This record gives sequence, C-alpha cells and structure tokens, in this order.
Amino acid sequence: MAIINTSLCSSPNHSPHIPTLSLSTIQPSKFGLNLVSNEAVVVAAAAEAVTLARAAAQAAKEAVDEVGGGGDMIWSWNANVNSNKLVTWRKRSKSLRKEKSDENLKNSTGFLSSREEAEYCFILKNDKDHEPTSQELAKAMKMEIKSIDKILCKERESQEKITRSYKRLVSSIASGYQGKGLTFQDLIQEGSIGLLRGAHKFDPHKGYKLSTYVYWWIRQAIIKAIQKKSRMVKLPVEVSNFRKGNKCAMIAKITEANNVLNRRLNRSPTYDEVAKELKLDVTTVRLVSQRNRPPISLDRTITDRGRMTLQEIMPGPEETIPEKMVKRELLKQEMKKLLETELSEREAHVLRLHFGLNGEYPKSFEEIGRVLKLSRERARQINGIAFTKLQKSSLVKNMRLFIE
Repeated sequence: MAIINTSLCSSPNHSPHIPTLSLSTIQPSKFGLNLVSNEAVVVAAAAEAVTLARAAAQAAKEAVDEVGGGGDMIWSWNANVNSNKLVTWRKRSKSLRKEKSDENLKNSTGFLSSREEAEYCFILKNDKDHEPTSQELAKAMKMEIKSIDKILCKERESQEKITRSYKRLVSSIASGYQGKGLTFQDLIQEGSIGLLRGAHKFDPHKGYKLSTYVYWWIRQAIIKAIQKKSRMVKLPVEVSNFRKGNKCAMIAKITEANNVLNRRLNRSPTYDEVAKELKLDVTTVRLVSQRNRPPISLDRTITDRGRMTLQEIMPGPEETIPEKMVKRELLKQEMKKLLETELSEREAHVLRLHFGLNGEYPKSFEEIGRVLKLSRERARQINGIAFTKLQKSSLVKNMRLFIE
C-alpha cells in the first residue's frame, strides 16, 4: 500500500502554499503497478481533501475545525494536530454538557435556555418594525413575499414562546397589584405587553438573564396601566402640577395617610390632619381628595326597591329648558332687526365679527382689518361709530327685557 505524505509551508510574511495532488503525479513505479489500484485512488483523494482543509484553517488563523457526528474514526495528522483536536474535543464536550443542562432546566422549569433567549430576542428586535402587510414590506424592502412571511412567522413564534415561558413570572408580578382598578386578567395582559417590550431591548451580550431584565419592564407596564386605565374618568391636569411626584403618586400617598390616620384615630381624618401627616398644604390635600372621588353612574337606582334612576331626577342644563330656548330665539331676531335697521352693512359686519354674533370666535380689530382689508385703527373707528348709533336707537330699550 502506498503512503502519501503531504506538507504545508507557511510563514507570517507569506501566504500559505497549498500543494496540489492529482492522480497524474502518482508514478507507477511507486506502486509497482502499471495501473493505480482502487485503494490508492481513495487514499489520494482523501489526502488531497485533508491538505486543502488544513491550508484553509492555517490561512484563517483558526483552530482545527470541529468535527460533528458520532463516528468512531479519528483523523491523526501529527502531534500538534492531535493536541489541538484534544482541546477542541474538550471544549466541544463542555459546550454539549452546558447545552444539555440548559435543555434540562428548560424542560423542568418551563423557562428558555440562554441560547434560545438570545435567539428569540434577536428576532423580535430585528422584526419589531414589521407592522405593515407582507406586500408593502416586500415592495419597500425589495424582497420576496415568501421571505417577508418567513420573518413575520419567526417573530410571532418567538413572541408566543417567550410569552408562554414567562407566564408564571408575569402572573407572580401581577398578583401584587390586584384590587387597584384592573382585573387580574387585564394585569396579566399588560404585563405580557411589557414582557415583549423588554425582550425587544434585551442584549444577551451584557451577561444578564432575560428574567431579571424583563422583570422591571413587566412591573412598569402594569403600573402604567393602573394609572391610565383604572379610572373611567381621567383626573384633571391640575392634580399633576404639584411639586412632589405625579398625580398617581400623590393620590397614593394621600390614600395611605387616610388609612393610617383612620386606624389611629378610629374616625375619618380631616384635611388638616392629612396635610400635617404628609407635610403638605391643606389646599393640595383638599383638591386631590375631591378630584379623586369615584364617578357615580347616572343609571344607578335611588333606592333598593324602586326603579327610578339618578338620571331621572337630575335637572338638565338650562339650554334644554323650553322657556330658555324660546327666549334665546327671540333675542336673536331682535338683534338681527336692530343691526339691519340702525346700522350700515359694513358697520353691522364689524360688530358681528368683533362679538362673534354669527356663532364664530370673536375677532380682534387687527383680524377684522385683515378680513375687510382695512387698517386696525379704521376697524376700531367703525366699531365706535356703530356703538354710538345703537345707543341712540329706541329698539335697544326693547332688548333689555331679555336681559332682566
């Protein structure tokens, strides 16, 4: 059997020289045969493939390539190669043991492994802007629809796996915020949204676990949902204009102080006592307490026995009272008659624009001048002339009946 030796010459200053090996280089005298046996062909092909692989590894300054699979065959080149292969085999074994340990942890606890966490978070981070349709994305990104659908499918799959794996974590955090305006199901839903938002921003290269990182995102999402969605009617803006924290933090402090003083005094505390406890102004405590009252439904029944609701006994606005509506319509007619009788068309138009008699927003003299192509002073003079004429009119006395 012929033995073929291959060598590779390289130096830091020269690129590696890759020798070529072909069947034509095998001399018949080496084998003592005129034809190359099948065994020699196999050995020559294997030697050529091995030479090329070693040259590529040396040129890239990498270690010997890891060989996957469970075969029993071991390729032995020389002592250095054997040493490198041993180190590589140990690293490979350590990596396999770690992956197996992560897989066992995943199966036992339901959480994802570190590798899967990094993979799914990377998919979510890259695909978070893929909200349009597949056709729009394919046209904008100049990609095929199949590729876009594959990306979106991976994103949805990653979201589902992360949500299912950390459902217990979301439930444990949401359970601490029950009874604050949202149901437990709503809290879990808001926490899941925060979980996915945190997964978008997760960076596995910093060495933290996904569960530790998304904990604060879940908690933040739940707290914000309670602040914005727990009340049917939003609190006015002036409640949040205090120097200490936002409106929800202020309400929480006053509510806690009320509970503490109620247990201590065995009665409902006054505004002065609450303000003294929190070291705040009495006006601040009174305003926040009054604005924080729960809304009352107009469909609520007055008594337990009757069917009369609160809406039926509450007086409506004055604009809906028939007497007021008739009086207002008569006033409009008298005003229109007064302007058309006593004033010119331009004077009446200036008064309507200045006081908003046509149902429009009142305008200044400068704005009136721009509309009528007049100067500001001229518009003011026309308005003064119109007032002088109206003061001398007898029809003004009839309009005083509507004012009284």
